[in-house]
Amino acid sequence: MKSTFAATNLTLEQQLGQKLMLDFRYYCEQDSQQKCRQAVTELPADLAKVITKHNIGGVILFAENIDSISQVVKLNNAMQQAAAKSSLGAPLFISIDQEGGRVARIPRDVATSFTGNMSIGASYKVHGTKFATESAQVIADELKALGVNVNYAPTVDVNMNPDNPVINVRSYGEDPTLVSILGGAQVAGFEGNGVITSLKHFPGHGDTNVDSHTGLPKVMHDKETIWAKDLPPFQRIIKEQNPGMIMTAHIQYPALDSSTFVSKDGKTMIKPATMSHKIITELLRDEMGYQGVVITDALDMAGISHFFEPIEAVVNTFAAGVDIALMPIEIRSPKDLVVLDQLIARLVSEVKKGNLNADDVATSAQRIINLKSKFKLTTELNESLAMQKAQLILGDESHRKIEAELALAAITEVKNDKRTLPIKLSANSKVHIIMPDTRKCIALQQALLANSQHPISFSCTSLQGFEPIATLKAINDADIIIAGNASPNQSAVEVGGMDDLSDNPSFAIAKAEQGPALERLLKQAQLADKKTIFVSLRAPYDIATFGQYADAILATYAYNIDVDNSVKVAGPAFTALAKVLVGEKPAQGTLPVTVNGINNN
Repeated sequence: MKSTFAATNLTLEQQLGQKLMLDFRYYCEQDSQQKCRQAVTELPADLAKVITKHNIGGVILFAENIDSISQVVKLNNAMQQAAAKSSLGAPLFISIDQEGGRVARIPRDVATSFTGNMSIGASYKVHGTKFATESAQVIADELKALGVNVNYAPTVDVNMNPDNPVINVRSYGEDPTLVSILGGAQVAGFEGNGVITSLKHFPGHGDTNVDSHTGLPKVMHDKETIWAKDLPPFQRIIKEQNPGMIMTAHIQYPALDSSTFVSKDGKTMIKPATMSHKIITELLRDEMGYQGVVITDALDMAGISHFFEPIEAVVNTFAAGVDIALMPIEIRSPKDLVVLDQLIARLVSEVKKGNLNADDVATSAQRIINLKSKFKLTTELNESLAMQKAQLILGDESHRKIEAELALAAITEVKNDKRTLPIKLSANSKVHIIMPDTRKCIALQQALLANSQHPISFSCTSLQGFEPIATLKAINDADIIIAGNASPNQSAVEVGGMDDLSDNPSFAIAKAEQGPALERLLKQAQLADKKTIFVSLRAPYDIATFGQYADAILATYAYNIDVDNSVKVAGPAFTALAKVLVGEKPAQGTLPVTVNGINNN
């Protein structure tokens, strides 16, 4: 890449190509009526030509694009080579969602994924910004080694709503100052290590009870609340860090912009932030002073795609002042490449007609080029050397050590009656574990065995499906009950399989019934006068429901399993939990959100 570019020297088509961030998640080289599910792990010639022909500005990777370390390095290099052949020759933004915790696209046994933002928030009182900084530095090291140069992180939404289905533990907590401090530390950690950040989701996704992947949330805060709660992390980090990118939210904020649009099915609706000139240009750019690159959240999310045709959505986001359209159209087969041609032709036409301001488009393209220059992005790579280096860096022992330290620092003791903790395990103690699925039972069982001096007898109840009479007997026979819950409910992709139902599908429990089933089991344990420990495995708000039935309560904020094979099932949160349960390590974390009846008095 040349050291400097001037957008004034770019053709309009080159400018517009730089403003598109495409996903190549799946691609089938033949058009078909069937939905294409051919994962792109090598770059097809069609897609290489698209990058070159249209001077595409960037791509986003998904888990489907990742088979192995050497394969990802090769794929990313191939995409950069295609960019090098374009008329502009500018390198690509190669981006990914690798927040850590719940959101990690690289397999957990390969890359260091950490236990996520709320665990960092829980560690703050004792450890300050240590884990925010170190986790970002580690993730940046590993992404950079693969050839990834943009991470859609950190999430600086302030989680004010216990029913938030999409943010919850992806947030550091409910205090805007805490979120500002930890988000700023992560931006410095990422960008100081050569990976561009994208603060999300502007102007704030923290007080929603709708997931913008599946609908269009509306935040009814007044302006005073927005400036006191939602905006401070963005405001402070813009001022102190000037992050490379900020990502918009597909959310309606009537107090910021109550203007309307007519959806594709004829409904009059309030504009989402992604398409609001008032929010993107007047608020973020003019009032808050952000002059970096603004990118949309994925435009295929229902918060946009239910209401707009894809090309209309892109035109609207650019008119609002957004720089980059993320996943503007679905590219799955050759017929979609025709739609991409149509999109670019339409955008050219909108500029020529004056519906999109030509100077604004040129300025936007210049911002993108400036950011690539600032981070010294390049299309040149020694592939074999890069592969060797990446093999050494990803999941490195020193990285795993920091991951384990964060998991432990986050564990929070919320209650400990009757000196229940630490648990006293003697020879042949009987421990009954209740977990959202069998794999988590095994992970905790193995972690406890690794930290016990004695043989222990274990039994397990999976909340995906169990036989009630056998479970009641196991509870009555046990010396200690350890019950875990993950709330909000896990998605199928997180559970990873239906192994729990293979023995007897008739005992399957619907997701909505798993909470009430756990409550019944905890009541049975209480009636049987068993020492019971409740573990909140994700957002700790569930302690308000289940904690009343337990003698002791712990929160872990994560339950991810990194290793899952015929010999070992393990994850850093379970290892840390076991150490605290048996008293090998103290619980040092503090709740970063208010839990009804616990820390709100």
